[in-house]
Amino acid sequence: MTTLSFDETGVDVVYQGTEFRLEKDLIEEATRKSYMDVTDHEVLKIVEERPSLSGEPRRIGDIV
Repeated sequence: MTTLSFDETGVDVVYQGTEFRLEKDLIEEATRKSYMDVTDHEVLKIVEERPSLSGEPRRIGDIV
């Protein structure tokens, strides 16, 4: 299971027991979108090859 924890400057990720941080600039570069407009599903797709997506995608701007 992957855990994402969002804040204004990036995302703390726990993936398969490994903790790391995705900075805002990296997420914007990967998605070619403003950080606050990126969805949690898009971040999950950066982390996992085939993520199990459930529920409606939520914008980071609505989460933080």
